[in-house]
Amino acid sequence: QVQLVESGGGSVQSGGSLRLSCVASGYTNSRYCMGWFRQALGKEREWVATAAGLGSTTYANSVKGRFTISRDNSKKTVYLQMDDLKPEDTAMYYCAATASSSSLDYYYACPLAESRQGYNFWGQGTQVTVLS
Repeated sequence: QVQLVESGGGSVQSGGSLRLSCVASGYTNSRYCMGWFRQALGKEREWVATAAGLGSTTYANSVKGRFTISRDNSKKTVYLQMDDLKPEDTAMYYCAATASSSSLDYYYACPLAESRQGYNFWGQGTQVTVLS
């Protein structure tokens, strides 16, 4: 069974940086996609960024140029480096992952990256608060 555990959230001043980590367990290869979503109080959960198995990445427009997603397959870990944080980035951040693919597809791309329905597993979330 796949489990995802996030860490690295906290409070930071506007313009500051944080790095989130998500460790996955239960995978035996790297043929899966990992992504980050966030949910602000009273709002829908929204997609932030996704990394395919070999590291190709996609970003929501709201974070492009400020956030960087990366993964270390040897550690089964995905990171979200968040720079130039803004108060509107305040949210609970969730790590998500797909099931492992039997083909090579998820090595190169994640076709449902922006959709919650594209992921099979979720972490418990880590809170990020950006103070103005």
